[in-house]
Amino acid sequence: MSFASKLRTAIATNQSILCLGLDPNPEVMPAKYKVKYDAEINSDVYHDRAVAYLWEWMNFIIQSTADLVCAYKPTLGFYTALGAGGLELLAKTLAAIPPEIPIILDAKHADLNSSTVMARTAFEQWGVDAITLSPYIGQDLAARFLMYPEKAIFVSCYSSNATAQGFQEYPNREQPLYLNVVQNCQAWAGTENLALEVGAANPAALAKVRSLAPERLILARSIWANSLASGQKIENLGAILEAGLDATSGGLILPVNQDALALGEPAQLVRSLRDEVNQAIATTAKDRPSCDLWMPNVCLLDQQGHPHANLILQLFDIGCITFEETVQASGQVFPYYIDLRRIISNPQVFDAVINTYAEILQNLKFDRIAGIPYGSLPTASGLALRLNFPLIFPRKEVKAYGARRLIEGNYETGETIVVVDDILISGKSAIEGAQKIESCGLKVRDIVVFIDHEAGVRDRIAKSGYSPHAVLKISEINETLYQSGRINEKQFLALSHSSSDID
Repeated sequence: MSFASKLRTAIATNQSILCLGLDPNPEVMPAKYKVKYDAEINSDVYHDRAVAYLWEWMNFIIQSTADLVCAYKPTLGFYTALGAGGLELLAKTLAAIPPEIPIILDAKHADLNSSTVMARTAFEQWGVDAITLSPYIGQDLAARFLMYPEKAIFVSCYSSNATAQGFQEYPNREQPLYLNVVQNCQAWAGTENLALEVGAANPAALAKVRSLAPERLILARSIWANSLASGQKIENLGAILEAGLDATSGGLILPVNQDALALGEPAQLVRSLRDEVNQAIATTAKDRPSCDLWMPNVCLLDQQGHPHANLILQLFDIGCITFEETVQASGQVFPYYIDLRRIISNPQVFDAVINTYAEILQNLKFDRIAGIPYGSLPTASGLALRLNFPLIFPRKEVKAYGARRLIEGNYETGETIVVVDDILISGKSAIEGAQKIESCGLKVRDIVVFIDHEAGVRDRIAKSGYSPHAVLKISEINETLYQSGRINEKQFLALSHSSSDID
């Protein structure tokens, strides 16, 4: 089960958005464990038994709260500080967590050289579901962890620590660095695989992050410290929820600071916090204004929307769909432009696109894959590697020198070829490419594209003797972007009209 699915199930089952830290910090141990721990650390051979008392404490926390939280979040630094015994403690602690509760490893990993090993250890050996990362190494660091499609990363984009404000809000509060981090992260992965970590002691900063990332899961930190220390309710909880909840009153998890567990029985405290949060969410949802234009449809993206909705949003976020008048190869002028060449510079998006093509090709019969130059050649190459089929491609023009081949690549006369293209607008390039392939003694049955502009283009493909297949229709892209709030009504209508006016 993926991290996102496991988290949704845990939230629904335990009726909780609380995430509990599992940090073996001796400074906040409850008295019943602290007395025994202190006795051991004053001896000459204390280490093994001292760690055993930390394990007893961690296990008690898990057993007491497993039905009250949506996730556990062990901080790696506390365990590594204990040396080899600490890593053993981490393994025991992770194994004690019920499998239905997701685990977020709070590592703040920030080293590119060790990232591949760290991803393998965290996800394969330790079996955690998500990990926190520093953003400042960039997408290359995140890519190592995003290679695990069932896992997730939390990118730390804002800290409530006062001494961090000097560089987080650089160069100014209108265009601060932390919002630039959010904007960059939007293109790294879909909403199922990338979440954000935000210090929520400043609701205004949290609100700005939410406005830039309306569909992202946010882990909001630093909201309990002052209130729990004094035993009072959280005065600004309503403001935090108003700033951090998404349009469906979800998309937010709240960690409980580890030092809060030193105040008393963990179950009693966590239950009280859970009830307080749930009551505040209900009040916030009731008071929140609705927007008839698109907000009610946001739920459809998660429950009944298009199966590739996340990919559609990613394509929009990386600039594959822009609204500007553009002359197409056919001579038509569209009020928008779709540029799928951008995906090759975004490995996670490119991998997701390849997967969608592969789902179609796996149900077809063919001997080789042919890409139509030039836009679909990277995709065809990726499919050839993914599916382990040989690749060929028809040249756009035949050179007057050299081998003067019409088809590049090796093939045998009579073989069946599946043609891969990027976008069907008029169908001209796909049909011409298929006919070139057939002129060399090969057979073409199927043409597979990523986007179908509709308006009868599939019929033209069929009349030419080929079976058309498409991952997405332009109307599906349009509807998903509109429902998610990515485009306004004017842009929605522009896409709608253009897809119906193609000759």
